Amino acid sequence: MTQALVEGVSMGLLLSAMVGPVFFTLIQSSLENGFRYAVVLALGILLSDFIYVVITYFGISLLSQFPNFEFYLAIGGGCVLIGFGISSFFKKIKDRPSTGGLPLYHVKKRTGFIKGFSINGINPFVLLFWISVAGFVTIKDEFDKVDVAVYYGGILVTVFSVDVLKAYVAKRLKKFVTPRVMLGLNRVVGLALVGFGMRLFWFAYSI
Repeated sequence: MTQALVEGVSMGLLLSAMVGPVFFTLIQSSLENGFRYAVVLALGILLSDFIYVVITYFGISLLSQFPNFEFYLAIGGGCVLIGFGISSFFKKIKDRPSTGGLPLYHVKKRTGFIKGFSINGINPFVLLFWISVAGFVTIKDEFDKVDVAVYYGGILVTVFSVDVLKAYVAKRLKKFVTPRVMLGLNRVVGLALVGFGMRLFWFAYSI
């Protein structure tokens, strides 16, 4: 069990170190909407990862029978990322909207959860990562069912914890971020998301 936990945490740190659309979106969301909003977004990411764990662990052999699955997922994911990117690039910095007396957190938490879930969920590279993890687990003869659960749990908890840490650090730096800097960040994030979307198109047509 200890070995499974150590290997799971190590794999989680590896996944957390990857700079992708989720990383940029998480940092931007923490700066723009606050730490609690970013935590909810991270929960959406966590749920999509968990669903991928279930799909890949129990259905890796089934998915391999559909060679066009990755192509359509990449095309759909590319369109969504480019859409988010264009929206972010042209987004204007506005004062915080009125929430009718409710905390902004309660008004936006649902959209943050959906955003985190969708950006992570439509990225086929995330799916390919979990497929590779599932393949790794299946060849680990020394892992019993408890070890497998601990291994996956170590990955998921580590990724979520690091995401929350990223959001917290970004939030602490917010006082140094002027509206001009925020506008520039939105454009950088927008270009990055469009770039990742185009990369998915390239991936789809290179399959």
